[in-house]
Amino acid sequence: MFSVFKIALRAIRRNIMRSMLTMLGIIVGISAVIVGVSMGTGAKAEVDKQIASMGQNLIIVFSGSSGRGGTRGGFGSTPNLTLGDYEAVRREVAGVSGVSPEVRGSAQVVAGNQNANVGYYGVSADYAEIRSWKFTSGDNFTEADVRNAAKVCLIGKTTSDLLFGEGNDPVGQIVRIKNAPFTIVGLLSPKGANSFGSDQDDVILLPYTSAMKRLSGDTMFRSFNIQAQSAAMLADVQTNLTELLRQRHRIPEGAESDFAMRTQQEFGEFANSTNEIMTVIISAFAGISLVVGGIGIMNIMLVSVTERTREIGIRLAVGARGRDVMRQFLTEAVLLSVLGGLLGIATGCWLAPLLTKFAGFPTLISQGSVILAFSVSALIGVVFGFFPALKAANLDPIDALRYE
Repeated sequence: MFSVFKIALRAIRRNIMRSMLTMLGIIVGISAVIVGVSMGTGAKAEVDKQIASMGQNLIIVFSGSSGRGGTRGGFGSTPNLTLGDYEAVRREVAGVSGVSPEVRGSAQVVAGNQNANVGYYGVSADYAEIRSWKFTSGDNFTEADVRNAAKVCLIGKTTSDLLFGEGNDPVGQIVRIKNAPFTIVGLLSPKGANSFGSDQDDVILLPYTSAMKRLSGDTMFRSFNIQAQSAAMLADVQTNLTELLRQRHRIPEGAESDFAMRTQQEFGEFANSTNEIMTVIISAFAGISLVVGGIGIMNIMLVSVTERTREIGIRLAVGARGRDVMRQFLTEAVLLSVLGGLLGIATGCWLAPLLTKFAGFPTLISQGSVILAFSVSALIGVVFGFFPALKAANLDPIDALRYE
């Protein structure tokens, strides 16, 4: 077997430029496979990280949709979740470890001589725990603050840097939101952008009672954030939530609910769907390159069979069997393809980090993608090298010896 590889290497070295050009299609295709799969894997890992930053075992209930002039808004556009709904969920739904209503708005926030337009969220004391939000300094507001509609708030890092300067601790400082003074009791740890590209740290959290009474004037909620006690309980909690809210909203059986429910997993699937499409498109182009590379290998191997017809005839005349000749040419085709595959893997592993460095696109090279690329390159050598090898094996020794 060693002699077969030795002869194959000698045949490839005999015309090194032609061999490199033959391998070029395989190199391009395999490197595209590595880069494409690493882009998809990296994007998925980034999305999973961002979804995980939302919290654990999270269910979001959105209020109803609006309709006007034939145009229908999405769920959450019309607030219809009540304080009674919130209290009923806390009291009656088993398997829930935390519930927080949500009141959203944006306002000009002033601190000293600095001001910024910031989104604020009116939430319960459970919100930080539900969203797995830690504190850089200070602490969360309390249930007593919620009951009393206290003028306290939590501030995100981006907002804090805008209002108080980078590196300064804002805890204990006062910010004015729509001219209402709020004392900062906690600085939230940074989370970065979410899966939709919004900065999660450009935010102010305050008791929902304070937001409704002092800022927005809302009497209903647009959404609830609900945390199940475990991933295994998510389905049961969802079912119980649906039944409870449909009963409270007096929705007849068979009628459409006036609310919607989404889990963390559904957000992840939605965010990853675009990445999957991109990966498929890149893989399709890589596949075309590999097919072109395989055709190039077949073409060169056919040329090689023609050039070495007399050599094949001598081998057959001195006792070599057809399968020995076939094995020799098949080995050369596979070797060409595998060498191209190895160079393609090296090129792909070099290009992927450069893509992250210069384009900012997350990439993650997995062991599986490397093994897949190597296997594909070997398979191409077998598939596209088979016909030339078969042609060489079927040559008539007498005709081959006469070939000039």
